Amino acid sequence: MADSKPSHSRPSGRPATRTPIDQLLNELASRVDEIVIDRERLRALLDAVISIGSDLELAAILDRIVAAACKLVDARYGAMGVLDGAGGLADFRTQGLSREEIEALGDPPTGRGILGHIIDHPEPLRLIDLSAHPASVGFPPGHPPMRTFLGVPVTVGDKAWGNLYLTDKGGGELFTEDDEAIIQALAAAAGVAIDNARLYTELAASQAERERLVVFRDRDRIGRDLHDLVIQRLFATGLQLQSIVHLVDEPEAATRINSAVDEIDGAIADLRAAIFSLHTDSDKAFSATVRGLCGVVRHHLGFAPQVEFEGPVDRAVPELVRIEVLAMLREALSNTARHAKASRVTVSIAVDAAVLRMRVADDGCGIPAQAPRRGLANLASRAASLGGEFSVGAVKPSGTELTWTIPV
Repeated sequence: MADSKPSHSRPSGRPATRTPIDQLLNELASRVDEIVIDRERLRALLDAVISIGSDLELAAILDRIVAAACKLVDARYGAMGVLDGAGGLADFRTQGLSREEIEALGDPPTGRGILGHIIDHPEPLRLIDLSAHPASVGFPPGHPPMRTFLGVPVTVGDKAWGNLYLTDKGGGELFTEDDEAIIQALAAAAGVAIDNARLYTELAASQAERERLVVFRDRDRIGRDLHDLVIQRLFATGLQLQSIVHLVDEPEAATRINSAVDEIDGAIADLRAAIFSLHTDSDKAFSATVRGLCGVVRHHLGFAPQVEFEGPVDRAVPELVRIEVLAMLREALSNTARHAKASRVTVSIAVDAAVLRMRVADDGCGIPAQAPRRGLANLASRAASLGGEFSVGAVKPSGTELTWTIPV
């Protein structure tokens, strides 16, 4: 078989780039010479290694390893036990058991009996009857009977990472030395695949964190620009308008100037709320973010809104919905502060049966029939973009109630 191995030589001057599949095949090649197998079985082993290396998601790789091991040695049942570093198992993935059998067994094994023996002695183990081994502790109620056994450790680098367990070879036969050798070769390639998956996960997490930092830096820059370049200029413009009101003799003109100053104050409040939203951390509890936004508009309202929550608000609302809900709440509170002349505002958010319901109610003067509806149309459009609904109603004896129903 040594003569049949492909050449890996490259032209001089060109660096060799090793892909994950290259690593798997190189690891396999180092083991193949130790195994006496026919061409068909070698093909099956190569196919199994390539299948394992085609995925970078760890859970999927573990399932593929167990399935491939069962197929290679014709085992009815298979499992991969992942070590937890404390002498037990952190994960246990099976092949051959039905969903009903898995549910009937209850909690997965923790590493006792034969499983614990291989954890303590990380060496291949073949048994004619696993129940006859001194370390055997029997099976729990509902466990299918198993007799023949083959266990092989899986290492990542130089460290034991887990174990492959195979039972009940087809036709009632015993697992052979060749079976043991081929599963050892598979386990060696599996260790490389697992290491690649872990590295990929770490790199992906690192990249996501870098992108997140870039977003927060951009938000900080935008927030500073809004505060330094926009809010301060608006504030200065408002002061200038207020300083000339006494110079205007026409009452209507004075009224318009004062109205413009009020609009500027409202715009400043909106910008401050928008800056708050820019600095909102997605890891922060949603309820805390809502309370913080209500605190930002408190100065413009003249009082603090009453805030109420019900249901799993902090854990059941995805980030995209959070962002849109905060934007809608900010706009609703700003409109209330500018137009409602209210002395009380209640904000309530409830999550139940995968639906978020938000209600903003005030005791103000209501919405005049002739008032522009652009703001309300915007709130309705935002809700619709999330597959939700928005409605406006009157509160007796006076006031307005805005309600949103949004799937989460």
